[in-house]
Amino acid sequence: MTMTRLTTLTLLPMLASLPAAAQQVDCPIKVGVLHSLSGTMAISETTLKDTVEMLVSQQNEKGGLLGCDVEAVVVDPASDWPLFAEKARELLTVEKVDVIFGSWTSVSRKSVLPVLEELNGLMFYPVQYEGEESSRNVFYTGAAPNQQAIPAVDYFLEELGVERFALLGTDYVYPRTTNNILEAYLKSKGIAEEDIFINYTPFGHSDWATIVGDVVEMSEDGRQVGVISTINGDANIGFYKELAAAEVSADDIPVVAFSVGEEELSGLDTSNLEGHLAAWNYFMTADTPENAAFIKGWRDFIGDDSRVTNDPMEAHYIGFNMWVNAVEDAGTTDVDAVREAMYGQTFPNLTGGVAEMLPNNHLTKPVLIGEIRADGQFDIISQTEPVPGDAWTDYLTESAKLKSDWPGLGCGMYNTETESCVQIQSNY
Repeated sequence: MTMTRLTTLTLLPMLASLPAAAQQVDCPIKVGVLHSLSGTMAISETTLKDTVEMLVSQQNEKGGLLGCDVEAVVVDPASDWPLFAEKARELLTVEKVDVIFGSWTSVSRKSVLPVLEELNGLMFYPVQYEGEESSRNVFYTGAAPNQQAIPAVDYFLEELGVERFALLGTDYVYPRTTNNILEAYLKSKGIAEEDIFINYTPFGHSDWATIVGDVVEMSEDGRQVGVISTINGDANIGFYKELAAAEVSADDIPVVAFSVGEEELSGLDTSNLEGHLAAWNYFMTADTPENAAFIKGWRDFIGDDSRVTNDPMEAHYIGFNMWVNAVEDAGTTDVDAVREAMYGQTFPNLTGGVAEMLPNNHLTKPVLIGEIRADGQFDIISQTEPVPGDAWTDYLTESAKLKSDWPGLGCGMYNTETESCVQIQSNY
């Protein structure tokens, strides 16, 4: 028997023991990046594109993945919601990416969702959102309402004594659904309907004088007013400038924002915004070794020691590393195998503690309240233990009876009253 024949026979049992898909990984492994680099949302999303490219670079420095280099494939959906669907289809069918990291607004995510489900693509979505959704094709690494919006309202009620609420949002699905949840929650806490002011403005809205005036008017009876802001994108610039022009301080009318972080504030004069708040699951000022290393790695990669970090960046950091670990555990980039390997994955948060991927495709996340400083950073004034993300809120009647459990029930909308699955996926 020749040496070649002996070697081949020796290797055969080893090859047979590997998963079939693990023997068929195509190199390079492609990561789709679906973030707006132009238009109204570029102010927030361009940094997330850079973040994914950094994570890909760092993974390649570690030796790649499954013996392959990892390649970031970047497209620009240009803050155009239908274009998100087109670009997602391009990534999956033309570029043949193995996974997508992308979207910011819920309208862009919902535009992509039918494409993901049709083509069985996998996307990691890194931004806080309204909940009321659970797709087997999306891992939601941003906050659900019970991990951001509800705790922020509790802080207003319990710590600041807010009695009247202005819910100001951009006119699309995330602010509208979140405010529906918050309105129901506030009423359950005894806040009267007439003490809840709700207003929506289009993307890019710039004339805030009338709306700020309406909010100020709410405080004329002496009761404490608070603003819950789901304003998105560059409209925030005009909103905060108008607050400053109206000489509205945080002591007068505190604002807690869900879509304003370090990146958005880096382009503003924040000297008049001190004391206003934001609710996130991460702030750059978190004092942990993991965060210090993340900030250094980011600044080294981007070549700018003044660049800031923010919450959606941490969500991509956690999601990307969980995906890498799931691919390694599965021995393949096959979507079905990776999805199964995702459940129960854990990875350290940058703020301390550990994130875990739950059966409803959501993470456990700590809730942080940050107070704006003059330098555009946040003092962390409140932090919880990790909170399990809830896909379906307890404060809307139809949602309260729904449960999401993909590995156990094979369903994202399981009705606990009828004990039936409203949305059954054939792959489970």
